[in-house]
Amino acid sequence: MIDVNRILDALQNDPNARRTAMIGGGGVAAGLAASMLMGGSGRKMLGKAAKYGAVAAIGGLAYHAWQKSRQNAGGTPPAGQAAPVQTQGAIPVIDADYEAAPANSAFLPAPADEAAHDALARALLRAMIAAAKADGKIDASEKERIFARLNTLELSAQDKAFVFDELSAPLDINAVIAPATTPEIAAEIYAASLVAIESETPAEKAYLNMLAVRLGLDQAYVAEIHALAGAASPV
Repeated sequence: MIDVNRILDALQNDPNARRTAMIGGGGVAAGLAASMLMGGSGRKMLGKAAKYGAVAAIGGLAYHAWQKSRQNAGGTPPAGQAAPVQTQGAIPVIDADYEAAPANSAFLPAPADEAAHDALARALLRAMIAAAKADGKIDASEKERIFARLNTLELSAQDKAFVFDELSAPLDINAVIAPATTPEIAAEIYAASLVAIESETPAEKAYLNMLAVRLGLDQAYVAEIHALAGAASPV
């Protein structure tokens, strides 16, 4: 099973990636490193990813944005959105300091369902890498630098192969949206893409707009995801 948390942790803790990101450099930091939860919005949720795990943190972003949009709509989900599966215990409080997605909800598979967790992790990581390609900054030479750096990190062969394959493949929005078999997964794929965006260039904004349309997400819901992530409002 792919370990998305280990992949993200390894990339975030790579000294070269951190140093380049902190000084605002380009190259790798503008590409994959920026996508691995180090984009403008992503850096704001690093603590949540460390606390809950990246998948649960992204699920929490989508879940609480869903709750807020439902609340704003007077208690009903936005068009096209299904209510999450009921969970044990109270629904987490909606605030800026959102919690992880509730276990056993439509936003997070049951802990024992490893296959579902793996599928969701792959979908979110694929979305992040695709978002990093959206502005066209990852060229052949940068891919070589990324591959060389990843080979030095403590990742399994399976994890490295997944990242290598996704980086090598051309940007394919159909592959990104294919796992969105439910409205909840669609929202999580969008949230993962949003936190991967580094500077919200026109190309990145256009990609996010197209992604929201292709995923069938309600505009009010998308706006809440942006607000909760601390990102600029979608246009």
